[in-house]
Amino acid sequence: MLASWGTLVYRHRWAVLGLSLALLLLALIGIREGVSPSYNPQGISGTESETAEELLTHQIPAQSGSSLELLYRSPTLTADQPEFEAAVESSVHSLLADPRVQSVVTPYPPGPGSATLVSRDRHQALAIVILKDTPQAQRATYADLRRELGPSQPLQVTGTGGLAIDAAFIDQLDHDLRSATKFSLPVTGILLLLVFGTVVAALLPLGMGGLAVLGGLGATFMLARTADISQYATDLIALVGLGVGIDYSLFIVSRYREQLARGSSAEQSLRVAMTTSGRSVIFSGLAVAVGLSGLLFYQGSYLGTLGLGGTFAVVAAELFAFTMLPALLAILGTRVERLPLPLWERQRTDRGFWHRLASLVMRRPLLALLPILAVLGVLAFPVADLQLGTGGLKLLPPQNPARRAYQQIAEDFPRQGQEEMPVVLDYPSGDPLSAPRAAYANRLAATLNRLPGVLSVDDPADPAAPAAIRQYGIGAHIVVLTVHSRYVPGSPQAKSLLTRLRSQPGPPGGRKLVSGTTAFTEDEVSWIEARSVSAVAFVLAVTYLVLLGLTGSLVLPLKAVVMNLISLGATFGAIVWIFQQGHLSGLLDFTPQTLDPTIAVLIFCMLFGLSMDYEVLLLNRIREEWRRTGETEAAVALGLERSGRLITGAAAIMVAVFASFGLTAGTVLIKALGLGLAIAITVDASLVRAIVVPAVMQLLGWINWWAPGPLARLWERAQEDSAERDIA
Repeated sequence: MLASWGTLVYRHRWAVLGLSLALLLLALIGIREGVSPSYNPQGISGTESETAEELLTHQIPAQSGSSLELLYRSPTLTADQPEFEAAVESSVHSLLADPRVQSVVTPYPPGPGSATLVSRDRHQALAIVILKDTPQAQRATYADLRRELGPSQPLQVTGTGGLAIDAAFIDQLDHDLRSATKFSLPVTGILLLLVFGTVVAALLPLGMGGLAVLGGLGATFMLARTADISQYATDLIALVGLGVGIDYSLFIVSRYREQLARGSSAEQSLRVAMTTSGRSVIFSGLAVAVGLSGLLFYQGSYLGTLGLGGTFAVVAAELFAFTMLPALLAILGTRVERLPLPLWERQRTDRGFWHRLASLVMRRPLLALLPILAVLGVLAFPVADLQLGTGGLKLLPPQNPARRAYQQIAEDFPRQGQEEMPVVLDYPSGDPLSAPRAAYANRLAATLNRLPGVLSVDDPADPAAPAAIRQYGIGAHIVVLTVHSRYVPGSPQAKSLLTRLRSQPGPPGGRKLVSGTTAFTEDEVSWIEARSVSAVAFVLAVTYLVLLGLTGSLVLPLKAVVMNLISLGATFGAIVWIFQQGHLSGLLDFTPQTLDPTIAVLIFCMLFGLSMDYEVLLLNRIREEWRRTGETEAAVALGLERSGRLITGAAAIMVAVFASFGLTAGTVLIKALGLGLAIAITVDASLVRAIVVPAVMQLLGWINWWAPGPLARLWERAQEDSAERDIA
């Protein structure tokens, strides 16, 4: 089929080019008419904390609106001076007329609750803008409200809170994408020139990478019109699209040029390239899609939408690799060799560096294998110290204004940085303040008040409670006890208090749900861990089946999966060493922190697919040589020789793309993802594919190719006889 497709494209090159341009036009229309992803969920659907928040949203709307916190400060004035008060009131006055604003809370006039809105040094004051829980208010942006602020001179004002932090993440991700693209494209272009030696050949994969990104963005932007898509999706699409789009094109263009160099016609060269490298591209795309589909096990979090965005990029890369790229090669013919680099000469021998390296490794396989495994073990050692926990604001750069203001409020204002845990008492029907239910709430509040670390408990079921506590604590079927603690959210003490709160018996005929920042974090980690076993098992099993279809062997796919797990261990060790233990925090400008579980999931799913690029290419080439010679040692040496330079070039390009995101990104998630993948590809292409794979295959010998007789015969019948004749 692939050989016939190569012939069809060659003979109808202009029609196929037109078809691919139509696909590109659809992608551009999708970007223009679609919506940029901006989904940033605060919790995970179905968890206890998120269920509690949903009850609060539906039954106490006044408590559920988005908020904006405005931090006013002056080095000379204090908050109790008339000039300071006048500046704050003047600044927020116009917000009161905005129909989306429910209320603006300031320290003026001074009252019982105003003490928490003035800093301990009296030089800062806090204004809290609470939006209404309406669709119009939910569409409000930080930029909208900030423009409405009046003059605040002589005070300085900084925005933080939900709206400002969401805007900070979106702006930072846009900046990360622009910076990484600006850095990666020139570096990738230079590497492609070094791999191919001609300007025309080098431009083709670079262009295909860009088209893969456009295709992924177009589909994702259109989907974002009707579905919630994570704000991280655009960066992930660029990361995946550039990587696989360039790699797939690199494989095909390289094999096409190799056949031309052997004296084949342009048509025959394209036919062979699509049959061999095209086959690798199909299986590689399947492997990447399988890895990304592991993210679909996390529906209810933003990870599921990231899986869709990454898959769109892979599909776009495959489509353009089988339409526009072969059509351009057919149009160019031998002109793909135009504009060669001076002093550059293509290696044409079958006894080059990679052949010598493979032969050396296979001569003493254990002697080569054991030291490399020891090195990989050392790299993986920090995994023993792995700690999972959501990063929250720490995912932003330390100098981000919204993050700095939030931390400043937590540090400088009384009780602002301490954990509040809403305890929601939910009843399916009836009055939540009936006598027995109110009595239960009173007893529970008294019990919670005696727990270590609890400062106070707001009990709206107490008839003597202030009106504000009753207003924000009673819904149609719920009563909310707000526990004020002395602990910082996410601290070990806060986690211990959360456990104590959740261990209290629930109300008769109802349920007790605990929410809050620490609860969201703990629930997210537990939720992701619970689904990861199924996701990992799925990715491993389906990857094995994909490679089984490629090789026809029961052993080689198992070897490939194990090699990937080895690379994964070394990668996670490096990530823990860098980001959790913080060894490069000063150089890379981030705050050391527990590893966000979503980062671990993304690295696993993406790495397992992307590293299969080289495994598929290498195994496909080794299989060709083995079918021709029947000798494992010769097949491995020749397969590595004929793919080693290409694997090195492709890996260098992927590392450049991923490292550009890792080094230029401000958000820790993108930084860790980029650097983690760059480290993984470096380890995979240098140590694993170049040394571990030849050594293991030599030790296994004929077992590499073993399959039960019926399976072997079925696989042979599935192969394209015409393809084998073309290659020969």
